[in-house]
Amino acid sequence: MNLRKQVNDAVSRLVALERRIDPYVRPAFDAVVRPPVQGLVQALVRRWTLPVSGVRAEELSIPGEDAARAEIVKLMSRFVLREYAPGQAQRAGNTKTYGVVRASLEVLDDLPFPVRHGLFARPATYAAWVRFAGPGPLSPPDLEDNGILSIGVKVVGVPGPKLLDDERHTQDFTGISAPTFTTPDVVANVKLQRHIGNGTPLWYFLDPRDSHLADLVMQGLYARTHTSPLETAYWSCAAYLLGPGQAMQYRFVPRAAGRTRVPWNPPDDYLAQALARTLSTREAEFDVLVQVQNDPLRMPVEHASVIWPERVSPPVRVGVLRLPVQELDPAEQRARADSLSINPWHALPEHRPLGNQNRARREIYRELSALRQDMNDVPHVEPGPDRFFPVRR
Repeated sequence: MNLRKQVNDAVSRLVALERRIDPYVRPAFDAVVRPPVQGLVQALVRRWTLPVSGVRAEELSIPGEDAARAEIVKLMSRFVLREYAPGQAQRAGNTKTYGVVRASLEVLDDLPFPVRHGLFARPATYAAWVRFAGPGPLSPPDLEDNGILSIGVKVVGVPGPKLLDDERHTQDFTGISAPTFTTPDVVANVKLQRHIGNGTPLWYFLDPRDSHLADLVMQGLYARTHTSPLETAYWSCAAYLLGPGQAMQYRFVPRAAGRTRVPWNPPDDYLAQALARTLSTREAEFDVLVQVQNDPLRMPVEHASVIWPERVSPPVRVGVLRLPVQELDPAEQRARADSLSINPWHALPEHRPLGNQNRARREIYRELSALRQDMNDVPHVEPGPDRFFPVRR
C-alpha cells in the first residue's frame, strides 16, 4: 500500500468516526464555527481567483476544457465497467439512490420581472419526479458516505424546444447539499477523477504539490451526518441562463424545520428509510429560490468554488416543490432509478447551463447514462406526469 493510499484511508477512518458524533455537535458548529470560517475561505478564494468575465452570463472556455471532458468520460466509464457486473451497474457519481419520488413544482404568481423568464415566466403547476441520492462513487452503508447529498428534479409536461433531443417535455434541475462544488472547474475535476480511480480521492485535496484545501474546507463545512434527504438544502453550485443575457443560480430549501433523530448505530440504508417513513404519513415541501447574477466579477459562471453573495443578490422565492404522501415500493424505486436520466441539458434554451463544468456535463452525463443503461439492458425512459414503468429490453 503506497503512502497516498495510507493517508487517504487514515483520514477516511477519522471522518467515519466523526460521523457518529456529528449529530450532537453539528447545530453548534453550524451556528458558531461555519460562518466565520466560510467567510475567510471565500475571501481567499476570491482573492486568488482572477475574474474570468465582467459581462453578465458570458462564458469563456478555459484551457484544456475539451480534453478534460473526454478524459472524465473515459475514467468514469472505466470505473463503472471495473466495479459493476452487467445488470448491476450504478452511477459513477451521485451513486446511491435513496428514492425517486413523485412531486409537483408550483411556479408562483406575481414574480419580479428579473426572474420572470422560461419556466418562471407565468404561474403554473407541473408534475415532477425527484431523485435523492448520496455522493458515491460506490454505495457503502449510509453512515460511511453521506456527507454531501444530491437532488435531481425532473419537471415534466414543460412545453417548448429543448437543448437535448432524447427528451421532449422535461426540464431538469440538479443540486448538492453544499453551496460550492467539489472542484472549481472541469480541469481540476479530471484530477479528482484520477484519484478516485486510484482509490485516493482525499489526496486530490491534500497533495502538497497541488492542494485544493479551500475546496476541502468548503466541502467539510457542509459534510454532515444527514438526518433525512428531506431535511437539507440543495444548491445548484453552477450557473444557468435566466432569459436573454441574464444568469442565475438556484437552490431548494426545505420548508419544515424539524430534524429526524439519527440512531447511534443506524441501518445501512437509514436515509432511504427516513425518506419513505416521512412520505408515508405527510407531504414534504421545498422552497425554490433563485439568485440573479448582477455582479459578474463577484458572481462568476466559470468558477464553481465561489459562493454568490446574498447581500449582493438576495435569493428570490419563485416556486414550491411539493412531495405528496406516497408509498415507496423498493422494487419500483430501483426500476425508476435505472431508467431515469437526469441531465441539466434537458432544459429550455432560456435555462441553458452555463460554465465549463456544465458544458462538460452535457456529454459526461449522456454517455455515462447510456453506458449504465446498456449494461443493465434497461431503456432510457422519459417519464410522464403520473407514473412510469420501465420495461427491460
